[in-house]
Formats: sequence, C-alpha cells, structure tokens
Amino acid sequence: MCLGIPMQIKSIEGFNARCEAKGVERDVSLFMMQDDQLEVDDFIVVHVGYAIQKISPQEAQSAWEIYDEMLAGEQS
Repeated sequence: MCLGIPMQIKSIEGFNARCEAKGVERDVSLFMMQDDQLEVDDFIVVHVGYAIQKISPQEAQSAWEIYDEMLAGEQS
C-alpha cells in the first residue's frame, strides 16, 4: 500500500523544502511540482520524499484524522 503523507512546508531552498508533520521534520523534493507556486506554510502531500500535490489545511487535517484512526485500530 502506498500512502501520501500531508506535511507543512517550513522552509524552501531551490527545489528542496524542509517539511513538518506531527513534530517530525523531513527534507522533501519539490522537483515534481516545480511549475506550482509553493510557499512556506503551504500543505503538500509527500510520497517517497517527493511533493506530489498541494492541499488545503483542512484536507491535511482530515487525512491525519483518518491516519490516526487507522493507527489506533492497529493498537487494539
């Protein structure tokens, strides 16, 4: 199964961004979205280290709620 992880952009340098989700920071390539206008504080979906889609803060929150439910189900 493949998952896209919602993350928030914290800084941008060229085609690379430092992104954060749930207190975890990662470097993410923006190369596949080079034609999109991305800014600090935007939310993106990250798959295998690449930003693949810009999303709204509400969409990111909804995705994390679903992921949290899935993880809670695993721990039961």
